Amino acid sequence: MRGKILFATGLAVGYVLGTRAGRERYEQLKRSALGFWNDPRVQHRVDQVEDFVKEKAPEVADFVTDGAKKVVGAVSGKSDATKPAPKSTTKTASKTPAKKSTTGSSTTRASTSRSS
Repeated sequence: MRGKILFATGLAVGYVLGTRAGRERYEQLKRSALGFWNDPRVQHRVDQVEDFVKEKAPEVADFVTDGAKKVVGAVSGKSDATKPAPKSTTKTASKTPAKKSTTGSSTTRASTSRSS
C-alpha cells in the first residue's frame, strides 16, 4: 500500500513539474489536493494513524535499542556491552524445543513470539 501511495505521489509531482498547462493547471491541482487533504474522512484516518504511532512508538524504540546493543556487543566482541544477553539465551533455549516439535502449532507459536 505504501508503495502505491508513493508511486501516485510521484506521478502527481512529476505531472505538476512537467506540465505545460501553466499556473492555472497548477492552481487547480493545488486546490484539488487541499480539498482531498482537508476532507473529514481523510483527517479521521490521519488521526487514527497518529494514535497508532503514538501507541507503538515506545515498543519500537525498545526493540531498536535492544537490537543496537546486540550489534554493538557483536561488533566490539564484548559480552558485557549487551546486558540483555542472558535474557536472549533464555529465549533461544525455550524456543529450541518448539522448533524440533513435529506439531505445527508449536512452531507457529515460536515464530509468532519472535515477530512480536
